[in-house]
Amino acid sequence: TQEAEVAVSQDRAIALQLDDRVWLHLKKKKKKKKKKNKKKKKKKSKGAGAAGQQEPDKESGASVDEAARQLERQALEDKERDEDDEDGDGDGDGATGKKKKKKKKKRGPKVQTDPPSVPICDLYPNGVFPKGQECEYPPTQDGRTAAWRTTSEEKKALDQASEEIWNDFREAAEAHRQVRKYVMSWIKPGMTMIEICEKLEDCSRKLIKENGLNAGLAFPTGCSLNNCAAHYTPNAGDTTVLQYDDICKIDFGTHISGRIIDCAFTVTFNPKYDALLKAVKDATNTGIKCAGIDVRLCDVGEAIQEVMESYEVEIDGKTYQGMFF
Repeated sequence: TQEAEVAVSQDRAIALQLDDRVWLHLKKKKKKKKKKNKKKKKKKSKGAGAAGQQEPDKESGASVDEAARQLERQALEDKERDEDDEDGDGDGDGATGKKKKKKKKKRGPKVQTDPPSVPICDLYPNGVFPKGQECEYPPTQDGRTAAWRTTSEEKKALDQASEEIWNDFREAAEAHRQVRKYVMSWIKPGMTMIEICEKLEDCSRKLIKENGLNAGLAFPTGCSLNNCAAHYTPNAGDTTVLQYDDICKIDFGTHISGRIIDCAFTVTFNPKYDALLKAVKDATNTGIKCAGIDVRLCDVGEAIQEVMESYEVEIDGKTYQGMFF
């Protein structure tokens, strides 16, 4: 009987242990379920909160956009009122019932394009064109000067009366200057002489705003090469090509109302001609300084010759001194 009692007590202990394990297992399951339920609730609450926030965000964004539009409208209305007030300052009380015209926005001055395409008259809408370099009259051989031309009020009034003529010259000169600068930027060996002349004349026509006898080219463009001193222009079918060793004299003119501006310049690519170009530029500038009203042409020529003869140029091992042609 004692053995039976021991066996029963052992069975009870085992059963109790099993009950404890089952109870613990069930408890853990309940905890896990609670945690899962809590997580689900949190997710639901977050989703609802985000949806709730999006709607006010959209509404707030729409309200901000609407406020910005209203501010822009208000600013435009204030600006229009200010402009209307400026327009109506001199109108008096009688103009209060009338609609006031809006001021047109002023456009800035035009700027030349690259390549040049804007006419000179459009760059200077006031009709006053820039002056070139002004040189003082040189003293004559008998010691007289022409200072009175710049100091005499009578002479100033006479010059002012001819301002329209000088303005035409200045417009043509400004067109010539800009075309000349443009041509020197692209002319190069390998181009045909016809191609050079056509490109130059197209630009010149645009800037002078060609208009029959009122404005246009003064004469066909000259592009004399090497030993040809001047007045050569290519005819249709001419296949002459500009070479690296060539000396090219570009000569073209512009005019306004028949008042011609004529200028020539020399183009070289080989550095061996640099000394020759320096001599020619110095002689040209000397001739300009000596020129003036009542100056004899022989005196201008004499001054140019004196400068040219003072230079010595070496080309391909051969030395040249004085006048070269």
